[in-house]
Amino acid sequence: MSQAPPSSSFSTRVTEVVRRLGMPVVVLLSALMFDLAFVTNAAFDEIGPRWVDFELLPGIFAMAGCAIWARRRAAVAAMVGAFALAFFTIFIRYLHAPAYSSVLANLSITEVVAGTQMVYYAARKVRPGVAFAAISSLVVGALIAVFGRYPYGDLSYSTIAQALLFGSVLLIAAVVIGVSGRTRTVQREQRLRRLRRVNALAMGQWPLIGLLAITLLFEFGFTYDGGASGFPVLFCSIGAAVVAVLSPRRPGDAMLGVAGLMLLSALVTPWLRLGYEYRIAAGIPPTQVVAGIGVVVTLVRAVPLVKAWPRIAVLSAVVAIGTILNAHRSTFSVLSDPQEIGSYVVVAGLLLGIAIAIGMFLRSRDSERTQVMKAAVTDAQTTERMALARELHDVVAHHVTGIVVQAQAARMMGEKNPQLALEAMGRIEDAGTEALAAMRRLVRSMRGDAPAGASDLSEQATTDLAADLRKLVDGANHGVKTTLVLDLPPDLPHEVGRSALRLVQESLTNVGKHAADATEALVHAEVTGRELHLSVRDDGREKAHRPAGGSGGYGLVGMRERVALLHGRLTAGRGPDGGWRVEAWLPLEANGDDG
Repeated sequence: MSQAPPSSSFSTRVTEVVRRLGMPVVVLLSALMFDLAFVTNAAFDEIGPRWVDFELLPGIFAMAGCAIWARRRAAVAAMVGAFALAFFTIFIRYLHAPAYSSVLANLSITEVVAGTQMVYYAARKVRPGVAFAAISSLVVGALIAVFGRYPYGDLSYSTIAQALLFGSVLLIAAVVIGVSGRTRTVQREQRLRRLRRVNALAMGQWPLIGLLAITLLFEFGFTYDGGASGFPVLFCSIGAAVVAVLSPRRPGDAMLGVAGLMLLSALVTPWLRLGYEYRIAAGIPPTQVVAGIGVVVTLVRAVPLVKAWPRIAVLSAVVAIGTILNAHRSTFSVLSDPQEIGSYVVVAGLLLGIAIAIGMFLRSRDSERTQVMKAAVTDAQTTERMALARELHDVVAHHVTGIVVQAQAARMMGEKNPQLALEAMGRIEDAGTEALAAMRRLVRSMRGDAPAGASDLSEQATTDLAADLRKLVDGANHGVKTTLVLDLPPDLPHEVGRSALRLVQESLTNVGKHAADATEALVHAEVTGRELHLSVRDDGREKAHRPAGGSGGYGLVGMRERVALLHGRLTAGRGPDGGWRVEAWLPLEANGDDG
């Protein structure tokens, strides 16, 4: 019995939504929600007049709309986006709205994400000349916003340098990734495979990517406040975030990579004289904390906990070193306060325990899914084998039985009437040809070469049951005169007609094999109510000796399986007159699986 598929979890539903929307739209919407929360909080704080921060929202929504529009009209959307940046810069400057900085000075995170996406779409989809003009206009619009929006203080040299540096990095990355999408058709399949792998990796890591994006945003802000001295730590955090996202490919090496970046960051931080914001989270930057948790989850999910412990211990030692070096402005002063040491140990142990628990839960869920998939595959293979067995028995065995019956008749009558023997030999040849054709159909279907429209393992699925029954009886492979009584509509369901044909075929085969001295068989098929009623009977008696070729005993088994798949009824046994009778009632509704 197949296991029930696992219920759709929240993460599965979220992943499906992300897949339908696309990662660029999801990132843009995430940035938009962050800006809405930030601006709403700023509008009601005690700094400056209330409500004035809401004046930033029209520009934010305008850029988000242009980014979504750029998926279809990249060049036009980029031009409109550049105009929106310039227009809302004048709007903000005129109303004295307090612009805030994210990755770029005086630009919200939504405007940065939207601008980067528009550069990407322009580089990917637009002709080079038009793309250059569109991207240049966006760059000019961004520069106008950076230098033209009203800040609380003058723009310092370090702030300008950082804006130019970050802006250049984003611009170059968007252009390079966009241009890489314009490769030739010969390389398209390889590029699509790489994109599918990257997309699958991102879909599986979306919670971690979201947390890393939030913490990196805060670290960008720290870097603006702390000046150029914060760049080494920021680059270590960016590297740790990238390694954490890519960790499912090589979780063990990713763990050591994040540990190495944490150690480098911990060693250089005391020499940079950074502010207190770089010493939060017990001396470890928040992005590196999230990256460490992410690689622990990935490693525990991928390998047993016994094998993961050595690398987890290395990461824990690096965290301890970072805490000792950077938890306070005075190096090693944390060692003089046992209570504080205890609090750090408790927090670190709690985070590590949560990460290990999440990893073990995901590992257990993956194992359960694997078992469900194996069970489903096993059930499918079993169903396919049973269908193949029924086809071999009902189709091929039918023709082979006809060959045996005709051969027996030819042997008995050959000496008395050679002409009858020659006629029997002709029928043997026809039955052998049909058997060979049936075998070829089965082999072709098993190899996956069946033509379009073929059903399961047979190309003989009937569309006209009455005609196919007449053809079956006219073949007379079972060697007994057969009378047909049919009352069938032309529009029988496909699977009902096919199963009915196989039931009659197997019943007539049994007449030829088992009914001794049978002179006549009757096949009656009619529709009564919502069922197809089949009846096959003969006037023979049971053979005293074993039939030629023996009997495998699978005929009735296969017939019962076919009827059960359609939720019908089957009876088989001796009739009151001594002959054998088979009756079946098949529902006309398609409420069963096709066998």
